[in-house]
Amino acid sequence: MTTNISYAFFGTGPLAESVLAALVRAGYVPKLLVTKPDSEQGRHMQLTAPHIKTWAEMKGIHVFQPESLKDISADSPLHNESFDLFIVASYGKIIPDSILNLSKHGTLNVHPSLLPLYRGPSPIESVLLDGHMSTGVSIMKLDAEMDHGPVLVQNAFMIPADATSGKLEVSCGQAGGELLVSVLESYVDGTLIPKEQDHSKATFCKKITKDMGEISLTSPADEVRRKFRALTPWPSIYFFHQHGGKTIRIKVTSVNMTSDIANSATATDVIESVIPEGKKEMDWECFSRGYLK
Repeated sequence: MTTNISYAFFGTGPLAESVLAALVRAGYVPKLLVTKPDSEQGRHMQLTAPHIKTWAEMKGIHVFQPESLKDISADSPLHNESFDLFIVASYGKIIPDSILNLSKHGTLNVHPSLLPLYRGPSPIESVLLDGHMSTGVSIMKLDAEMDHGPVLVQNAFMIPADATSGKLEVSCGQAGGELLVSVLESYVDGTLIPKEQDHSKATFCKKITKDMGEISLTSPADEVRRKFRALTPWPSIYFFHQHGGKTIRIKVTSVNMTSDIANSATATDVIESVIPEGKKEMDWECFSRGYLK
């Protein structure tokens, strides 16, 4: 089945991939995918396309990769086509008002939190950092302010105890995609009217940076668990240790997430494996024998 809604999809990353896959499965195939440009990645800085681009091209979907949407020309694919709707999911770039208003019914966004909670760039990581046991997704209409527009529908769900931000991003994308599919027709035909958020209850989250992953071996175990879940796969958590006359960086690769721990427990009670700078991964017992004795 192919539907008659003409739309462009803006997105990059796992959440966007999950949302777009749900739309395509339901017969909503976009006229255009707008995603980030190819970028240099890996040790050898090889030019690599976003995974969503490769997936879309295999489906025969046209792809547009502007460096910025602020100054795109009037003959761009966004201007040359007539669109009923724009859909955004984790695009990662600012979309100016001049673009948001090009489509007939405006722009919808799949936001991975229960708005007005966790407006901003890191709702998935932040809900895990704060230790919440549930979260959700919101389908909202974008306006000029960040995550401020009216909401069409929301869905709440429990967070698995061992979920990392990487896993939760995919789950939010799947839930968001299915939720969007369920309301798309009623939004476009005007029977579903978006509802204004309660702005007095808004909370905000900040951009995740590498330095947020630093812990110490005396950090409370609960804090280490929350940081590990929130900052995996990026930027990961780590600590610094004096060894052989120099300071080395130790990346934590596994943490015990299930055992009951005392309130006094620290990082050393839950870390299961690490990668010392310049070395291979090793379990905590091996690291302790070689580095902490």
